[in-house]
Amino acid sequence: MREMHQQPVTARRDWLSRSVLAAAATMGGVWTFPTLTQAMPRSRLERLGVGVIGLRYQGSVIADKARLYGDIVAVADVDQHVRQQAKASFGSTPRDFEDYRQLISRPEVDVVLIGAPDHWHAKMLIDACRAGKDVYCEKPLTLTIDEGKPIREVVGQTGRVVQVGSWQRSDHRFRLAVEMVRQGRIGQLQRVEVTLGPNVVGGPFATHPVPNHLNWDLWLGQAPDVPYLPQRSHYTFRWWHEYSGGQMTDWGAHHLDIARWAIDADPIRVEGSAEYPPTDLHSYNVPARFSARYLFPDNVELTVSDSGRNGILFVGDQGRLFVNRGSLSGTPVDRLTDQPLPRESFQLYQHDNLERPERAGKLDAIINHMGNFFDAVSNRYQPLSDVASQQRTACLCHMGNIAMQLGRPLGWDAESECFGDDAEANLRTARPQRAGYEVV
Repeated sequence: MREMHQQPVTARRDWLSRSVLAAAATMGGVWTFPTLTQAMPRSRLERLGVGVIGLRYQGSVIADKARLYGDIVAVADVDQHVRQQAKASFGSTPRDFEDYRQLISRPEVDVVLIGAPDHWHAKMLIDACRAGKDVYCEKPLTLTIDEGKPIREVVGQTGRVVQVGSWQRSDHRFRLAVEMVRQGRIGQLQRVEVTLGPNVVGGPFATHPVPNHLNWDLWLGQAPDVPYLPQRSHYTFRWWHEYSGGQMTDWGAHHLDIARWAIDADPIRVEGSAEYPPTDLHSYNVPARFSARYLFPDNVELTVSDSGRNGILFVGDQGRLFVNRGSLSGTPVDRLTDQPLPRESFQLYQHDNLERPERAGKLDAIINHMGNFFDAVSNRYQPLSDVASQQRTACLCHMGNIAMQLGRPLGWDAESECFGDDAEANLRTARPQRAGYEVV
């Protein structure tokens, strides 16, 4: 019988031991972390120490929400201006670092929040877990399909709690929509239509000297060494294949996650089409136009488009419903008045904290998503957006982009996470990584 109620926890439980980590040492530019040892648990009244990596916008958002459950004790960012702004926001107490490896070596840091660009997620998450930290990492979980394999291995080996920032799972509208689909409120699911919105097209852009306040080499990480363009960094990194995947891995990591949660299966086939801008080192290189189609078991179809009303439409043989960040509508929703579906009857997550109010909208939903993470840290159970589910979602996003690049249908083997015997497609499940920044 599923557990319906968990008490909210804002401090570490008495039985929860805390990993103690000595300062990391650098030798020849290679950072090493000592073997983890266990110490006596902290007092129940002592709040957890939070370290935040990458603080431009989304990192600062999640840091602010984490303050409800822990104390910001350290911040790290390759941009000195961002670090200074973070220090101003969170007071003079947090220590600040240019290199995230210094932050995760700190013994006062219990949990790490990762708000860095996509191409840094896997390495930072793995390093933090090996350093004995529990992690809240922004979506998408990975830059490539293959990065998910070492993540799962390290998280399993270290026993750390990892929550991915797919906060729509904590938004009551999206959660209710998925519960309704899974509980048969639209009959047999037949089709899901996802609209993400268009990618941004732009360039060519002029190169600039690297600003004194930015460590450009560290920002690039595993990505190729290229001249500095302001448009490559900060939010606009999303429009470069080297660091992200356009809307497919931005909005897609949210909407495709909700779609896959409702479908409750992995795809067996994908096809995609896209119009790419002319190849240019100094221009955005994600598609100008794109679409994808996935086939799941039982002939369930998932389509993805760049145009139309942003959101997710679920179509069943007995009805349909639509959900986005502003609405939840459809005949099954109208029937909730006479056929309610209270949170006590939700079935898709066994650790619901029913003392938290229903929340909808980004900033409010992240409060519950962050709270679920801290509950999981304190109680040592899987959070709502765990590594297993979010790696499957990341694969869904990446395989769509790969199908667009190749312009032909691809079969998918979910167990081995590859495109069968399609050698050309399988080469795209990984990317070359710059020496010194490999994800290992």
